[in-house]
Amino acid sequence: MRTIITLFLTLFSLPAMAQYSVQHTGEVVRLIDSASRTSVSVVPSMGNRVTEMTVNGVNALYFPYASIDEFKQKPVLCGIPLLAPWGNRLDELAFYANGKKYPFNMELGNVRSPAAIHGFLTNATAWRVIEAKADRRAAWITSRLEVWRQPSSMAQWPFAHDIEITYRLQKGELEVRTRIENLSAEPMPVAIGYHPYFQLTDTPRDEWTISIGARTEWVLSSARMPTGETQPIEKSFANPQSIPLKELALDNVYGDLVRDSAGRAVMSVKGKNQKVDVIMGPNYRAAIVFAPRRGAGSQRPGGERGAGGPPAGGERGGAPGGPAMPGQSYVCFEPMAGITDALNLAHKGLYKELKTIPAGGVWQESFWVRPSGF
Repeated sequence: MRTIITLFLTLFSLPAMAQYSVQHTGEVVRLIDSASRTSVSVVPSMGNRVTEMTVNGVNALYFPYASIDEFKQKPVLCGIPLLAPWGNRLDELAFYANGKKYPFNMELGNVRSPAAIHGFLTNATAWRVIEAKADRRAAWITSRLEVWRQPSSMAQWPFAHDIEITYRLQKGELEVRTRIENLSAEPMPVAIGYHPYFQLTDTPRDEWTISIGARTEWVLSSARMPTGETQPIEKSFANPQSIPLKELALDNVYGDLVRDSAGRAVMSVKGKNQKVDVIMGPNYRAAIVFAPRRGAGSQRPGGERGAGGPPAGGERGGAPGGPAMPGQSYVCFEPMAGITDALNLAHKGLYKELKTIPAGGVWQESFWVRPSGF
């Protein structure tokens, strides 16, 4: 009896298992929330990308690789990649800032052609982990990329700056916080974005519905470039809060996001029980919804198929670091600091929302990923 009492007192005195923890396995840093059974895997050495957000062992992110080594051999866009210093396409192999034209040096090989798409930091290897910790409230990892230290980056984007990303897991929700410090002597335009790939496993893709928290969309040319015109989203979809994905292939640019009292906008994908909400902070001025479907062109505003546009899952990159394979089941809700071609459209006077960071200043914003029903 005394032995039983002693064992009971010993067990009772042991500290409770921590809800949040951080694990390091090779190149992968894993954030764990045991209460919600959620795990987030980050690979700083490959663009500081999130490759997994598993809930009860099910990955809510599309990542078509068995290992990080396999991913390195032929990387494509998947998981949650950063698009910087600009997201999406530019209409020429140059960008404009502060009234000046900056042509790209294509001999360096870090800017894709013929469309200069998604910047050149998607798979950057120079990220340095600043902190990886957990406490009673959350688990997080903060990493920094000192772009000003990279000669080939500065040759293409001559604004000295640091990018700092914090991934924070709390109560089953992932916050992605980005901080950019402009170290140069001139204002630096902000046109970054993210390209998260979400998947559901409880229903086929054609049974998913999405909701788009926006009021307008940008009319696109056959080359998928905004023309400078917008139209109400209702012209494309009768009910933007519940859109069946069946038969649709989307690659559309949305603005005038519907925001709550905190300035946050929400977009969602839902299956039978599973759901992923993406919540975007106020400094994300636009969003792109990318939902390819095998053998279909992108859905143009007003329901018109884009005959001149890229095939579904096609040229949103097309080379290593380009898009995931066509016909896969995923949806991308892409938080964007500015619309496609924002840098050059602003120079032409066709886009008024481009933000800049003053010399010595900072831009910061977050978006959140909230899975449920997994």
